[in-house]
Amino acid sequence: MRFHTRKWVKPEDLNANGTLFGGKLLAWIDEESALYSIIQLENSKVVTKYMSEINFMASARQGDIVEIGIEVVKFGRSSLVLKCEVRNKMTRETIITVDNIIMVNLGDDGRPKPHGKTEVEFVKDRLAEAEANGDN
Repeated sequence: MRFHTRKWVKPEDLNANGTLFGGKLLAWIDEESALYSIIQLENSKVVTKYMSEINFMASARQGDIVEIGIEVVKFGRSSLVLKCEVRNKMTRETIITVDNIIMVNLGDDGRPKPHGKTEVEFVKDRLAEAEANGDN
């Protein structure tokens, strides 16, 4: 799993117990899933369709740095299925896992649109390919 984003837990991110509010963490996961999908599918019109049960395994406190990892589980016709792990950057302790997040690629009409992707692509490879083809 590749960990792409880090977040610093600040006072405004805490719940009444002084730990990271679960809703804030889920918002971070949803945003990271959307950004990852937009980059993979090369389309800014991507929405979250489904998020499986979540498993809170540990908490985070003010001052902790958490990192969000995303991995592709499957490419669907118009969807991308991801899994996510959030862990404490310093201790590597897992805070939460989400086994299935389904992101859907949309067309200009707002309806699901086939994306034609079958494997993970890295931006550096796309740039190298474009340069090799003289598309820069």
